[in-house]
Amino acid sequence: MSGNQPFSGQGSGAPDWSQIPAPVDDGATDHLVGTAWPTIALPGTDSAAHDLSTLAGRVVVYIYPMTGQPNKALPDGWDQIPGARGCTPQSCSFRDHAAELKDAGASALFGLSTQDSGYQAEAADRLHLPFPLLSDADLALAKALNLPTFDVDGKTLIKRMALIVTDGVIEHVFYPVFPPDRNAGDVLAWLTARE
Repeated sequence: MSGNQPFSGQGSGAPDWSQIPAPVDDGATDHLVGTAWPTIALPGTDSAAHDLSTLAGRVVVYIYPMTGQPNKALPDGWDQIPGARGCTPQSCSFRDHAAELKDAGASALFGLSTQDSGYQAEAADRLHLPFPLLSDADLALAKALNLPTFDVDGKTLIKRMALIVTDGVIEHVFYPVFPPDRNAGDVLAWLTARE
């Protein structure tokens, strides 16, 4: 698939990950473990505002650059940006493992990107996600946590990762994440090992 063809996640299968450049660990998240989650209420696709700093237990937050939309082109060269491709497969994987993640000790599960809630709502509905997607459209969280980002088509996007936030403090970081559709399984294995 070229970078201009959307990936719907339904019926077309995952991309051939061997043809997609893998991201490298650039150390951009090394500072996060032990960091308190900032007091920021992010809007969710469930029409609620979520301040994860107040949540008890182990909260799983997977972060993705942006989902494509059916019949809309992705940015030129999207597939060649290491770590950009695979937001829909990552979301579908967390959807498919949501109950297992809860059974393994996740008190809550969220996806997060810089798209606004209206854009995210399309993906949440189309992919039947049983958890909210959170919007950091103004980059308040990305700036507060100094998250790694990249720019494409005039938009600043957060690099793909997953965070375990325990009682308001980042306990573990999965970064870089590749291939994206294995992220939920890796998170599940981590949680299961700590039961």
